[in-house]
Amino acid sequence: MKTLAKLPVTIVTGFLGSGKTTLLRHMLDNAQGRRIAVIVNEFGELGIDGEILKQCSIGCTEEEANGRVYELANGCLCCTVQEEFFPVMRELVARRGDLDHILIETSGLALPKPLVQAFQWPEIRSACTVDAVITVVDSPAVAAGTFAAFPDQVDAQRKLDPNLDHESPLHELFADQLASADLVILNKSDLISPEDLARVRLEVAEELPPAVKIIEASSGRLPLDVLIGLGAGSEEHIDGRHSHHDHHHDGEDDHDHDHDAFDSISIDLPQADEALLLDALTQLVVQHGILRVKGFAAIPNKPMRLLIQGVGTRFDKHFDRAWGPDEARITRLVLIGQDLDAAGLEAQLRAALSV
Repeated sequence: MKTLAKLPVTIVTGFLGSGKTTLLRHMLDNAQGRRIAVIVNEFGELGIDGEILKQCSIGCTEEEANGRVYELANGCLCCTVQEEFFPVMRELVARRGDLDHILIETSGLALPKPLVQAFQWPEIRSACTVDAVITVVDSPAVAAGTFAAFPDQVDAQRKLDPNLDHESPLHELFADQLASADLVILNKSDLISPEDLARVRLEVAEELPPAVKIIEASSGRLPLDVLIGLGAGSEEHIDGRHSHHDHHHDGEDDHDHDHDAFDSISIDLPQADEALLLDALTQLVVQHGILRVKGFAAIPNKPMRLLIQGVGTRFDKHFDRAWGPDEARITRLVLIGQDLDAAGLEAQLRAALSV
């Protein structure tokens, strides 16, 4: 009986807005026939990131693609490994003969070390290995000293997590994401000066073991051979990587994250004018402290669906695909934040759009 090789897993981590999903899309678009499963870990019951990733061409039918994107609803993988991550991995292990690689995108606050340690569990360790932990760095944000593109939004998330109560929390979170890295990508390198980029490289290097490589990228566009096949076996040496968060996982009683204060609401609307919709969403973000907006919109007289992603008041949008002949042309949005009034937000959107 043929023994199956261990299935390689790449873990992608980084702050909100650093470009993790863009990197994954690039990897999937350039999969070159590799059969890849994706685990998307993000706040929100409706996995818009999963919807985005399903648009990528990975050499399989739409039905197969839908079966290969696994979305974990909670925002912190280190909290959900026992409840959600393990069953998902067990299913993938059972199918590993049909897969070549697994990609895991963590949420902006997920600490990679506990996730990598989960690969030490016998049932996973015998079938999988962590090929690499890739930390995506927002170079302009680090150059500005904020570490995240939208520090207020990231800090709002952090304050809801009692296990991240440090004097300089964002810097320590940033350092912890780097502490587990096998490869660091200085993303958005084209948006800062060569001098600032050199300073960012030096600052990042101070947090890394000497063997960890640092590479630069624009929108995560790197050759796939640079990103996978690293063979790091991260689970073998992760216990020796120090992080500020270590002491919080010494005992079961300390592992008591509470993400219930995050609200994730889904709103369905009819077709909407693009400019009006984006203006209305910007107003909602400003007035209600919304952390993230994801979704798609039906624009009148447009044959294609408009994909929308917002972090803070910055919105990225593009037409991703044509509407299906039998598909309802609706606008579906997910708003993520704290203490959100679903009915009030929907009413405000409808009033702004006059629908």
